[in-house]
Amino acid sequence: MNEQRSQKARWRLILGESSESALGDVLSGVEIAQDEALGFLYDREYGKGRNVRGRSGKSTKREGGMEASQLNVPDWINAVHELFPQQTIERLERDALERYQLEEMVTNLDLLRRAQPSETLLKAVLRTKHLMNQEVLALARDLTRRVIEQLMESLSRQVSAPFFGSVDRRRRSMLNIAKNFDARTTIRRNLRTYDRETKRLFIETPYFFSRVRRQVERWQIIILVDESGSMLDSVIHSAIMASIFFGIRTLRTHLCIFDTNVVDLTDQCSDPVETLMKVQLGGGTDIGNALTYGAQCIDNPRRTIILLITDFFEGAPANRLITIAKQLVESGATLLGLAALDGNANPCYDRDLAQKLVNVGAHVAAMTPGELAKWVADKVR
Repeated sequence: MNEQRSQKARWRLILGESSESALGDVLSGVEIAQDEALGFLYDREYGKGRNVRGRSGKSTKREGGMEASQLNVPDWINAVHELFPQQTIERLERDALERYQLEEMVTNLDLLRRAQPSETLLKAVLRTKHLMNQEVLALARDLTRRVIEQLMESLSRQVSAPFFGSVDRRRRSMLNIAKNFDARTTIRRNLRTYDRETKRLFIETPYFFSRVRRQVERWQIIILVDESGSMLDSVIHSAIMASIFFGIRTLRTHLCIFDTNVVDLTDQCSDPVETLMKVQLGGGTDIGNALTYGAQCIDNPRRTIILLITDFFEGAPANRLITIAKQLVESGATLLGLAALDGNANPCYDRDLAQKLVNVGAHVAAMTPGELAKWVADKVR
């Protein structure tokens, strides 16, 4: 029965909504989202005035153009990249451009100029930049920078804060703010102003703790980012985190992206826009190769944190990855595998492989940028 239902669902997706009367209501879960994404594009085959049967069973008027769907172009781009395999994505993009002249996807300058900068738009740009001409790409790069600046502004304070401002209780400070107030010293040094009759202590001179930067000079942060399509949210936040870490002078930050090859972007680490414009989403995954490269960057293992940001779906032999991870941990390096790095920290990853890494001493988690910053700061104290 399951196989029969699967075949019907497949034909329903191929034939479209008009086949529902013959095949029945066979779509569920992700198939409904796939149907909506396919309908956004291929329902353009229907001319104006053509009637088709909707999901409710009632006859509805279906017209070509964007009015037939709640999706817009950036939403549609993101949806197909999340719902379909790479070969299908390439076919959908080709049909969108060549068959249906959906040129606004990558060539409409007016559309991009009117677009409100957002993470949704940023992800759509990163997924289709390889299709853009130079004029559109220049505008897309500007939009990317505006979105990144917004994200940087919201994240930089919470990421940087854990690395600065520890209380030094051995030193006094003239910085008179409440969180620095030293109550014990203030009371002790103002006892001569105590009024026995009113039983009140009058404070002439308040005392405050000093704050100093934590000493983390010799720590290296090596960030290895899987650039597969499913990791796009993490790729965006990784580029921003690397840029913020790079600006903390007491940390030495390296940034690499990888699929089956490794690209070292450390020299562009300070500019997350340039980092993201070099990302090529999709392709295979060789996590072991990325870890091998990261190991070559280490100066002092006991002062090194390797941040491996991936969904742990390894395309190369897993045994090699486990062996390299074990060697890194045994050398004294700290290996943190992040299954997700974004505002929601909702991971989707190969739990079996992640567990094998934990078994050899690695840490595995899903974190928001703020959580990662605190974790790193606590480690290097």
